[in-house]
Amino acid sequence: MAGVYFAFSAFVMQSLDAAGRATGMAAMQSINRIIVRSLFLPLFFASSLACLLLAVFGVMQWGSAGSWQMVIGGTLYLAGMLAVTAAANVPLNNALEATDACGPDAEAMWRRYMLRWLPWNHVRTVSCTVSLVLLVAAIAVR
Repeated sequence: MAGVYFAFSAFVMQSLDAAGRATGMAAMQSINRIIVRSLFLPLFFASSLACLLLAVFGVMQWGSAGSWQMVIGGTLYLAGMLAVTAAANVPLNNALEATDACGPDAEAMWRRYMLRWLPWNHVRTVSCTVSLVLLVAAIAVR
């Protein structure tokens, strides 16, 4: 997940914006439609479940090697990736989907989308990356 979010933060969104509002907006609408029918969605939920289980296991094993890394890594993933996606990115994706890329509200919607969606994606990128480091560290110290 860290890699997917990094790609969007580092170059995908800037590329879509550089392509022009109508093109970029239509492309992002297509990405949002296709991603929910791809392998991404099962992996999204499976990784969230795995991180929940790791956090719970870390709590149950508190004090043993790697336990705090599991708790913080799993919790950070759930809060910074799952919760941010549900509370911020998905509602913005839904608002984008409801706007005609060639309609009169498209320019304002695209600007609003870029200003709000991208910072939340940066949060997901950092959260997933730090979570990954912590969970690998938990394995390394066990």
